[in-house]
Amino acid sequence: MSNYEQQSLFQDEAPQPLAARLRPKTLDEFCGQRHLLGDGKILRRLIENDNVGSMIFWGPPGVGKTTLARIIANRTESEFVDFSAVTSGIKEIKQVMEQAEKARKFGQKTILFVDEIHRFNKAQQDAFLPFVEKGSIILIGATTENPSFEVNGALLSRCKVFVLQQLKTDELCELLKRALTDERGFGGQTVEIDDRLIEAIATFANGDARSALSTLEMVVLNGDFDGKKTVVTDETIEQCTSKKSLLYDKSGEEHYNLISALHKSMRNSDPDAAVYWLARMLEAGEDPIYIARRVTRFASEDVGLADPRALEICVAAYQACHFIGMPECSVHLTQAVVYLSLAPKSNAMEVAYLSAKKDALGMLSEPVPLVIRNAPTRLMKELDYGKGYKYAHDAPDKLTDMQCLPDSLAGREYYVPTEEGLEGRFKTRLESIKEWKRAHSKKKS
Repeated sequence: MSNYEQQSLFQDEAPQPLAARLRPKTLDEFCGQRHLLGDGKILRRLIENDNVGSMIFWGPPGVGKTTLARIIANRTESEFVDFSAVTSGIKEIKQVMEQAEKARKFGQKTILFVDEIHRFNKAQQDAFLPFVEKGSIILIGATTENPSFEVNGALLSRCKVFVLQQLKTDELCELLKRALTDERGFGGQTVEIDDRLIEAIATFANGDARSALSTLEMVVLNGDFDGKKTVVTDETIEQCTSKKSLLYDKSGEEHYNLISALHKSMRNSDPDAAVYWLARMLEAGEDPIYIARRVTRFASEDVGLADPRALEICVAAYQACHFIGMPECSVHLTQAVVYLSLAPKSNAMEVAYLSAKKDALGMLSEPVPLVIRNAPTRLMKELDYGKGYKYAHDAPDKLTDMQCLPDSLAGREYYVPTEEGLEGRFKTRLESIKEWKRAHSKKKS
């Protein structure tokens, strides 16, 4: 091999991606997870006191599971072994364990980091057990799956589980701004990018720091360079992300106009318009979880007992959005939106609550009637708590004439059912209950 060829092998080596260059080295550089790493929080105390034991990090991709394990290893001056659940078998596990055991005899700690630990089968997971028990290794596993189901009980009981949360948009914005000024990032060059575009990139990343940094790197490398500075425009981001209306302001007027359009189209029983506004929001980069929450509210606010299944379908759609995210969850939201559009409409739930809320706020000191108070102590019984309580299940008609509202509100009606859809049945049932109570109240008097 020629001199030139030997040199070119190293000279042509590709530079590390921005996410790798900017990987935090200290807890202070780490982005997010303040519930674990903020001042005085449990994981920070364990790390700072060098009191780290075996643990499992459970969280979505790009929230820093591997990075945090490396920081722990550096902070505690431990040997760090990165182990892949995809490519390693029991033979490799035993080899690493033997090396760790030798190191332990010389006072050297070994942190074994296992990414995607849920991919190990039971036999592979069991191979760690004796070494974790002896303290030969500190095991740090990372998983995107619920460890209760994916990690066997014996191993799980020896590890503390820490839940890492999806990064917030403002946390990602802070990370992106640091990447633009840090020498490891783009600090050595002049990049002109509006805060609005930084927020758009953070939103597009959907809580994933690696994705956010990768997108930033792409838009900077493809920005308009005039020989002195790089300018990132709306068009640059549109081309790099294939998200045409990503750049709409999620805290501004357009955001509220679109969610209003979706609500009112569903309320007006127009599935075509509702699906269109849904698509406008999703393709603009809106968080599907936000839409799922608003749609779930609609299920009770505008449909309610006219079709009780509406709430079930919307909760299921919310869970689907949480489990699989975009773009796959778009079809689940479409199903919920079309269902709500076609469902019979009733706003009786909202009217009932708002009416009760008005009385509740105006009469905050109204005492709970003694008859329906709980009486767990002797003193309470002596004060007549629960005296005269009637257990409806023991009554022939499963109904009693017991008054449950305060005296000042006796006879007040909040829920006024409509005759839409299934709510007509609830209306008939409620009328029969009230008629029974009126009849038995007259007998009583």
